[in-house]
Order: sequence, then structure tokens, then C-alpha cells
Amino acid sequence: MGVIGLPEPKRHLALAFRYLEEGKTLIEKDPVQASEKLYKATEEAVKALAIGLDLEQVRIAAKEGTWWTRLHNRAAEAAAEKLGTEEFDLWWKAAYYLHVEGFHKAKLDSEAVKEKIPDIERMVSETRKVIYGNND
Repeated sequence: MGVIGLPEPKRHLALAFRYLEEGKTLIEKDPVQASEKLYKATEEAVKALAIGLDLEQVRIAAKEGTWWTRLHNRAAEAAAEKLGTEEFDLWWKAAYYLHVEGFHKAKLDSEAVKEKIPDIERMVSETRKVIYGNND
């Protein structure tokens, strides 16, 4: 089944994994685009997590018709608080660094982007655990 047929948090999570893999394949040849794909992976992970945890930011995004950066940031902070761990917020900040310095400013080389991969992978992986449970 494709991404479209999945329930909403699982659909966002599937996109997060897709963007993660796409970003990793681009690191050597295009660190600018890799930075953006990796950031997009965390955007989707934050959406999935926010929906799965029933965070207020989901209702705000629905009301406004969009997820903006500050809303993603607030959702990452709220998820970290609700889960009793600051990692989600720290992983989000690592991804945002890629978005600004790697994509918008195009200042990061492949090695600098690679350094952030573990943070992005952990965020997506831990989001999967929340959405599917630790056993799936």
C-alpha cells in the first residue's frame, strides 16, 4: 500500500523515512539538497509525532491550514515535554541547522551534513516507536 492509504500519522512517518533515505543518497553529490531532504524528514516526523501525541499544534495547523516553522518548533518542544525527554527538541534543532545553514545559505559541505545524520535518523526512528509502539 502506498503512503496515501495510510492513517495520517503513519503517512507522515512514511514520508519522513522517504525523505531521510533521499537525503542520505544526495549527501556526496548535492549537500544543499541533502540538507533540505533531511530537514523535510524531521518536519514529517514532527507532524506524525504531534498527531500521535494529540498535541495542540495539530489543531493550530488544521485551523490555519498549514504547518509553519515556528509551529514545528513548538510541536517538537511539546513532544519532548510530553515524552519526558529533550531529545526530540534537540534533534529538531539539528535539522533546522541543516535547513538554514545547509539549504538556505548553502554553507555546509558533505562532511558537515553527514555529522547531523545520526540526529535525523534517531528522530525518525524514535517517532516510529511512538507511532507504532516499541514492538513494531
